[in-house]
Amino acid sequence: MKRDRVSRRDILKGSTALAMGAVFASPARAEAPPAEAITPQLIEAAKKEGKVVWYTAIDLSVAEKIAGAFKEKFSGIDVRVERTGAERVFQRIGQEYASNVHAVDVVNSSDASHLLTWKSQDMLLPYVPEDVAKHYKPEHRDADGTYAGFRATLSPVAYNTKLVKAEDAPTSFKDLLDPKWKGKIVKAHPGYSGTILTATFEMVRDIGWDFYENLAKQNIMQVQSATDPPKKLALGERAVMADGTEYNIFLLKESGQPVEAIYPTEGTPFIIGPNGIFKAAPNPNAAKLFQNYCFTPEAQQILIEVGGLRSLHEQVKEKPGRKPLSEIKLMKEDAESAEKQSEAIKARYQKIFHV
Repeated sequence: MKRDRVSRRDILKGSTALAMGAVFASPARAEAPPAEAITPQLIEAAKKEGKVVWYTAIDLSVAEKIAGAFKEKFSGIDVRVERTGAERVFQRIGQEYASNVHAVDVVNSSDASHLLTWKSQDMLLPYVPEDVAKHYKPEHRDADGTYAGFRATLSPVAYNTKLVKAEDAPTSFKDLLDPKWKGKIVKAHPGYSGTILTATFEMVRDIGWDFYENLAKQNIMQVQSATDPPKKLALGERAVMADGTEYNIFLLKESGQPVEAIYPTEGTPFIIGPNGIFKAAPNPNAAKLFQNYCFTPEAQQILIEVGGLRSLHEQVKEKPGRKPLSEIKLMKEDAESAEKQSEAIKARYQKIFHV
């Protein structure tokens, strides 16, 4: 499963030579830019451009639903969705910008540290949607206005209810080290998935590398995307998942599949996926309109209802039947520290699991 990867250091080296004149550190601003509303003038300017290009790590079905709702609301503006794993989104943009190719307007990543990297290069446009200013907590948006938490998910443990009785299911991450789970666990890869990279960082910080070194002895099934473990679980290919996306567990369970989430006693990794606009966006007005729409209650409700995700919008309601976020012990996200340690985390993980 070994793959060629472009490191953040390589991407930084290449993209600092951009024609747009990016610098490693952007000048500090005294205050965040003012909130921007969706106005008739912005809509008209966006319609003249006719499209917006969105690179995203969100599930394709959810991305297309949001794109479709946007196109229906703002007739005449197309949304081109480019969906892949967060690490590949990051690599693609770095490679494009190093070649002076500016194709992406708006970006979404499940790894918030990607946005920190682009911000540090002065590549992101300060733009604060009205809903972000009014209904998002400060910790869920950049103080300089260059990005905000578009969506959130958790990376819990889960089990197949046909293969594991509720009373026998693990209740903590450390329970996964019990010999009875050997050959029965599936997990995703931090070198491919931004969700799993963030989850791994939080796990290492709170539990330690010893957990992963012992987990590697459990003969796990190693997959790539964070969306893969829930699917393997539902198919009965493994009895337990060590990490993956909560939203897939929700959607599978609600469609009648035999899966159940577990929120470990140590805490559950919490992953915020921000949206940002690039300064060199080829369709800047359409980008602003789309960014603004993404944070409205309408778009956020799509995330919840269609995607099984968590919204950070204070006025958006969670779906009945799902465990409320307020009742779950969460591991604290720290995108800045995760960004600094990302390459070391991937390298050590690869060494431990030989993948």
